Amino acid sequence: MKNFTKVSLLMAALLFGAQAFAAGIGYIDYVKIQENYPLAQSAIKEIDAKALEIQQFMVDKEKQYKTLDTPLKKQNFEETTAKELQLKEDALMKLKNQKEELVYSKIKEAANKVLVEQHLDAIVDFRVIFVGGVDVSDQVIQKLKAAK
Repeated sequence: MKNFTKVSLLMAALLFGAQAFAAGIGYIDYVKIQENYPLAQSAIKEIDAKALEIQQFMVDKEKQYKTLDTPLKKQNFEETTAKELQLKEDALMKLKNQKEELVYSKIKEAANKVLVEQHLDAIVDFRVIFVGGVDVSDQVIQKLKAAK
């Protein structure tokens, strides 16, 4: 019984000691970080520019379509245009996914650095915090801007 008491006291001390070193939970506002991160802003502009190119492509194709005079020409034109449009939309989605993944990985990397520096247990999105936690959004933004 004495050994059980000693083991219980030792376990309690270890648990209490571990909690004494815990710094807590940090949280970030991902949208705020994206808005203040130049790489994210340039990615958004690049994606928007590609989307505008697709819109212009469709406007141009619509003008061309109106000049066609036979139903067969119109059908062939529609099929060709649909294939071209699908290729352009697929390329846009691929670009968007690549840029989002790049931005996400850079933000995650900076958040990991802040996590270590601030001795935090975790960093989560601010929407999952109801009460408490430490906002480290500005620190993550600083890390991202310093990493240029």
